[in-house]
Amino acid sequence: MVNLLKPVLWGFLVYVLYTFGAFQYVVSAAHTTVLQSGLLNASTVGNSTTSFDYNFTIKDLSGKKIDFKELQGKVIFLNLWATWCGPCRSEMASIQKLYEQVDTHKILFVMLSLDKDSQLEKVKSYVAGRSFTFPVYMPSGYLAEQLQVPSIPTTFVITKDGLIDLKEVGMKNYNTPKFKKYLEALSK
Repeated sequence: MVNLLKPVLWGFLVYVLYTFGAFQYVVSAAHTTVLQSGLLNASTVGNSTTSFDYNFTIKDLSGKKIDFKELQGKVIFLNLWATWCGPCRSEMASIQKLYEQVDTHKILFVMLSLDKDSQLEKVKSYVAGRSFTFPVYMPSGYLAEQLQVPSIPTTFVITKDGLIDLKEVGMKNYNTPKFKKYLEALSK
């Protein structure tokens, strides 16, 4: 009898948490715990075999358009995320910490929000409310086929030579000494 009631009780608990707005906080706490455990540390084993397609345009949060080709020749940490994506939000603190520790003249960060244009104010508010200082952009029209990913968050590390050295799908912890060393080695 107890085994039959367990799923019902779990379902009721989730319903109550969701109804009272606490569900997202419980999930966020769980994500943070998993990230801090080291179970989801980002890989540092690259594989530079695929060329990156720079043929698209992004825009910063003030609306200024940037041809992605202008970023060629630098190591690029490109993260695709959205404000509605829980795992995306959970990994952003580790990305911010990494951003603060690397030479951002050699390693460019492109935090590309896939929120709709109509959500621009929400994106701005989210970034400002968490005091993120890394550069945040949104697509400006067409995105390269490589960025048509099946799920977010997805992060690419692109070499100075324009090769995709690393592609991480899913929530990861990027704030590790090993990952920082990996980025710095690529930027030399």
